[in-house]
Amino acid sequence: MHELKKYWQNYINGAWVDASDKGRIAIENPATGEQIAEVARAGKADVDHAVASARRAFNSRELYSMRPVNRGAMLFEIARHMTEMADEIALAECLDNGKTLTGGKNEALAAARYFTYYGGLTDKLEGRMIPLGADYVDYTVPTPFGVSAQIVPWNFPLQIAARSVACALATANTVVLKSPELSPLSTYFIAEACHRAGVPKGAVNILCGYGHDCGASLVSHPDIDHIVFIGSVATGQSILRAAAERVIPCVMELGGKSAAILFKDADIEQAVNSTASGIFTHAGQVCSAQSRLIVPKALEDEVVERLAAKANSLSIGPGIDGHDITPVISGPQADKIEGMCRAAVQAGAEAVTGGRKAPDLPGHFIEPTIFTRLTPDMTIAREEVFGPVLSILTFEDPEEAISIANGTDYGLCAGVYTRDLATAHWAADRLVAGQVFVNEWFAGGIETPFGGMKRSGYGREKGQEALLNYVQTKNVGIRITSGGGGRPGG
Repeated sequence: MHELKKYWQNYINGAWVDASDKGRIAIENPATGEQIAEVARAGKADVDHAVASARRAFNSRELYSMRPVNRGAMLFEIARHMTEMADEIALAECLDNGKTLTGGKNEALAAARYFTYYGGLTDKLEGRMIPLGADYVDYTVPTPFGVSAQIVPWNFPLQIAARSVACALATANTVVLKSPELSPLSTYFIAEACHRAGVPKGAVNILCGYGHDCGASLVSHPDIDHIVFIGSVATGQSILRAAAERVIPCVMELGGKSAAILFKDADIEQAVNSTASGIFTHAGQVCSAQSRLIVPKALEDEVVERLAAKANSLSIGPGIDGHDITPVISGPQADKIEGMCRAAVQAGAEAVTGGRKAPDLPGHFIEPTIFTRLTPDMTIAREEVFGPVLSILTFEDPEEAISIANGTDYGLCAGVYTRDLATAHWAADRLVAGQVFVNEWFAGGIETPFGGMKRSGYGREKGQEALLNYVQTKNVGIRITSGGGGRPGG
């Protein structure tokens, strides 16, 4: 097995560098609470260095001047190097993020595929001709914004960084990416892959720092042209205020409280298995987690019994040992989840399973948790927990189910379990969400656009639609005659 490096530097202007003040951030293994590495702690001076490097790279027009097919070949090379490093990446994801080794390797391969996917689209992003008559030629050009600031979260840092960096490079933008201080290690492999693939110096810069320092300096920097943020609503609002001062376009993915409706004709076993995957994958630390299940009152007991049995069958422990329920990212996060569970019980909800930290385990583990006896206005049924906590609510008629599902401030994902195609279409049409899954939570993939409605944000990542968030339209209108008669001059 590969060994994990003990110290990781920032990547700026094509070189690995220490922080300007030599500061470091300690990284711990959430399964044990033990320190496993240190990373260079970027501050304002490092952000200035990275943004200046990205600006020079953009102004050189090296990326923009490439034939799109050659830019695509560069992304294919990045993907190849990411794939070659997949086992190393898996270990980093396992130790600083808590995933299983299998899950970490899948993350690496998915990240590589983003570069392959968007590499294949670089020569397919086209403008159009606009007919204005014989005297004119008019056309549009999809044009990069410039320097893209990207801030990625700690739950899936590698995949999310890969999809944003790949889109930026495919469209000839340059990047300054802030990795999450809780789990930054896997993102550095993107920098290494870019370095090996010969990406122009300064086109991709990756650094780690705290949000209040490094992140705030990045989003408020006067030389940033575009912002991509995935994280909490509160932080997103703060970034949007900074962006509004300079009228900077943003892509925002701000979490969710996603619900699936189980209709009476559904395959219950399929729905139970899909729900368990939707809420217990990565200990529920998934923006698009299925954190609510809305079931017919008549089926409540059967569904709860089956889900409780499923939850109780899951093993809890370190990802490196291949357990089903792996740790949450930190002690404060575990405390927050347990506190929300305790408050739910005090409000009248019943924890059929779980509701607490796992006893007798070092690290930060939460038992798989299922709540019943809920009303839609309870906090546990309305607010994002970001842990392995499922809320089960009931309905008497389909309109009530839709109302409950749409009854939060979020609109990231939604789901439907039914054998009836007409019911599936009816519900999908009425659910207010950026993505609707039918009979399989997490259906879709890299090719399918992902993003929210309401307070879950705006803009789209993944799929062909994502590229449109990284370009602006330039129109060129040309008069091709010298006079009004429609004939060339001279």
